[in-house]
Amino acid sequence: MIRVLLADDQALVRAGFKALLDAQPDIEVAGEASDGEQALRAVRELRPDVVLMDIRMPLLDGLAATRRITDAPDLEDVKVVMLTTFELDEYVFEAIRSGASGFLVKDTEPEELLRAVRAVVEGDALLSPGVTRRLIAEFAARSKEPAAAGALAELTEREREVMALVGIGLSNDEIARRLVVSPLTAKTHVSRTMVKLGARDRAQLVVLAYESGLVRPGWLG
Repeated sequence: MIRVLLADDQALVRAGFKALLDAQPDIEVAGEASDGEQALRAVRELRPDVVLMDIRMPLLDGLAATRRITDAPDLEDVKVVMLTTFELDEYVFEAIRSGASGFLVKDTEPEELLRAVRAVVEGDALLSPGVTRRLIAEFAARSKEPAAAGALAELTEREREVMALVGIGLSNDEIARRLVVSPLTAKTHVSRTMVKLGARDRAQLVVLAYESGLVRPGWLG
């Protein structure tokens, strides 16, 4: 059973998500929070698998709450998906750097929300459909000059290749087709790369791909 915490200051939004999630046989809403401070307390008390976190909340915003969750070693298994009204919210880039596993717009289709919850539990990054490439391009445009690529020294040539494909927004299935390997093999390469680099999830692997200079703006093929 996947346990979800809903953190949003709008009761109507929480009610809608709760009705949808609780109707699934493999998902349950473990708790709710209406501000960032409540969300932090609930995460420590309930230890959910996934937090659906609104970016804008009173007392402590979703970005600050996400940082505290992802910085806590004892909460490393808790995945955070940011919720936003706008597809390219200015805080999304920093949220992903801070360890969020992705983000969704609030008016996303119900099926996409369910896929999101299940995907992040499996270690995948989640971005709203149609937004991935634009987000990555915008992130790349905002990022600093590439850092030294020394952290990539442990990677094999194939793992670097896979990391670059993750960096341009390809899914495991797309990577498998590009490299002519099985989806399982592609997933294994991605997983090994994340372990070697200490990446919390696929979203952080994208960040590292840009920050190391392995992928650069204009490489969205």
